[in-house]
Amino acid sequence: MRHHLLPIIAIMTLLAPGALADPPVRKTVVAIDAQAFHINGQPTFPGRTWNGMKIEGLLPNARLVQGIFDDQNPETRDQWKYADGPWDPERNTREFLVAMPVWRAHGLLAFTINLQGGSPQGYSSKQPWINSAIAPDGALRPEYMARLERILDKADELGMAVILGYFYFGQEHRLSDDAARLKAVQDATDWILARGYTNVLIEIANENNVNGYRWDKLKPAAAHELIRLVQDRSKGKVKNPPGRLLVSTSLGGGAIPGANLVEAADFILLHGNGVAKPERIRDMVDKVRKIATYRDQPILFNEDDHFDFDKPDNNFLAATSRYASWGCFDYRLKGEGFDEGYQSVPTNWQISSQRKKGFFGLLKTITGSATDSVK
Repeated sequence: MRHHLLPIIAIMTLLAPGALADPPVRKTVVAIDAQAFHINGQPTFPGRTWNGMKIEGLLPNARLVQGIFDDQNPETRDQWKYADGPWDPERNTREFLVAMPVWRAHGLLAFTINLQGGSPQGYSSKQPWINSAIAPDGALRPEYMARLERILDKADELGMAVILGYFYFGQEHRLSDDAARLKAVQDATDWILARGYTNVLIEIANENNVNGYRWDKLKPAAAHELIRLVQDRSKGKVKNPPGRLLVSTSLGGGAIPGANLVEAADFILLHGNGVAKPERIRDMVDKVRKIATYRDQPILFNEDDHFDFDKPDNNFLAATSRYASWGCFDYRLKGEGFDEGYQSVPTNWQISSQRKKGFFGLLKTITGSATDSVK
């Protein structure tokens, strides 16, 4: 068989019709109080400042979207093989789970993972592989969701937040029609609610202004409707202060969301791709706060592929200086090997390269996380 057999209990749990009646008791509750993120009733990094910058309430994060990756296309599947064997989605998730405590010990409080992943090459002009937890008819694929459940459970155990993306422009077109897309939104939301997660934040679509999306409701002019849909569908069903899921959506690098998205979103997602100068990061944050519908929500970058972690100014520091959370997007550059990058597949999920060490080292310094130095 191509895949390992899923644990029978995991499948039964995924499909159990009565799952909503008795969800597990969760350990990690993520909430928002004005511009600050809270975990279990207190702001993140309570009382922490660094170099005159307020760290308390920030949610540093990383784009780790391939934790449940697989490829249904037999013509491209061999591209992702390991040096010591064929591609194995279960191995990928196991190794992701092993790395999670290491990330957490260095101050990483959140990560983005997507039901439809992201480009396993970092950036791609064409995406012939088929990587989606959503089937063409909008149903959730049990094998993907079983892997996701293990990751969300581990994050809950470790006190981490997860930004869960529903749609990615490189795969959304594989759904058969808009009815299937709506079903996917509803079913994914209900799946989260059935398991009682209180550490999951929703990103409706990754970079919804990028060409590739077929469904108009995912695009900037109407995406607020889907934000409201998930907020309303989850109302009264989540054991957190607002009693519902916290929801947003993102635009491409350097883009500023419109007033409709800012008004609807619980937190504002920005991307720094293509933003080479840290001053532009500061400018983006300042511009969001001047939008008429902005109501003091947290601002969070969850994708930025600029590094310079050893320099006195970089995009990470720029966002932090404006009291915005920052997220690292690291992929394998041309000529680099297995140890590089977190989005390229297959992935070494450990802190295995100088670039990874640069990010986690600066993260540890900024947050004052109690752990040994990055080796």
